[in-house]
Amino acid sequence: MTHHEAPGPQEPRPAPAPAPAPAPESGFAPPPAAPAPGPAPAPAPAPAPSPAAPAAPAATPTAPAGDDASAALRTRLAAVRAEVGKAVVGQDSAVTSLLIALLCQGHVLVEGVPGVAKTLLVRSLAASLDLGTKRVQFTPDLMPGDVTGSLVYDARTAEFSFREGPVFTHLLLADEINRTPPKTQASLLEAMEERQVTVDGTPRPLPSPFTVIATQNPVEYEGTYPLPEAQLDRFLLKIVLPLPEREQEVEVLARHAAGFDPRDLARAGVRAVADADVLAQARAQVAQVQVAREVLGYVVDVCAATRRSPSLSLGVSPRGATALLATARAWAWLSGRTFVTPDDVKALALPTLRHRVQLRPEAELEGVTAGSVLETVLAAVPVPR
Repeated sequence: MTHHEAPGPQEPRPAPAPAPAPAPESGFAPPPAAPAPGPAPAPAPAPAPSPAAPAAPAATPTAPAGDDASAALRTRLAAVRAEVGKAVVGQDSAVTSLLIALLCQGHVLVEGVPGVAKTLLVRSLAASLDLGTKRVQFTPDLMPGDVTGSLVYDARTAEFSFREGPVFTHLLLADEINRTPPKTQASLLEAMEERQVTVDGTPRPLPSPFTVIATQNPVEYEGTYPLPEAQLDRFLLKIVLPLPEREQEVEVLARHAAGFDPRDLARAGVRAVADADVLAQARAQVAQVQVAREVLGYVVDVCAATRRSPSLSLGVSPRGATALLATARAWAWLSGRTFVTPDDVKALALPTLRHRVQLRPEAELEGVTAGSVLETVLAAVPVPR
């Protein structure tokens, strides 16, 4: 069994089970105890169970009156993490990121060395959400039609018929996407933006939900084709999967010794605890999360500050600002609130923006990273009160 680690301290679960707070290394930071001004304070989160032995979501304070539907949906999504934990060790932060992407109908770029359970993570998530999933190994000889599908001649009818490619699924794992030439990388642009594939002038809609989860190897760049800025900007989040800590890796080996088979998720006990309808209802609830004009201004100020940074040759675009707003709203809803705080924006700034900025060569030589620049920007931009 391969393995994925959610870096940093363990996080709380979403309300009505407490909302999970992904670790700072993943680009998230848990909000402070005192809530920002809004319609109502959020319930205090309780500690989450150990990722090595996932349990059912813990009981939490009663949700506000009229919020029973949202509370039930959050409970269903919190249970997804426990199900994925039956197959993957230490996955809470990554699962939270993927759920946020699904709630925002966005895509995720995952960076991690081989063997940290990227494929198993996606398969387990799909099984727990009762969604279809397909994996494409991106190689130098992969053609666009191998991804999107193509017209095939049928000798029996003397006509061409469309044969769907692997992109026609709910969760598409684009493994090592930077190992294929730009021509094939570009085959995903329309699918990611328009949720459709056009072949021979005919648009063909993709299933809903549709999310691309693309992976990159951070240590081996020989024979790779870096993603252009226009395609990077289409990814809602970028998450980084480091190697596991000792105790987590021991748990991985213990599960293997007990007979765990990563190819048999049903035997591991992974079952569907939510579905596409639950995600659709949750997205409708996220759309009702309110954002004060001062918070909107804060999002704009953070993104505008990256455009003025002397360390960056490319700052965050307006699309990046809308992405940060969307992820902050999803995070606020998962946290059990009906309003966005500046702390929600800070919590999602790093994973939402770090792949949308470009460092100057001289800054790279000095050891500056996109993460350190964003942290400096967040520290400098005034927070609305």
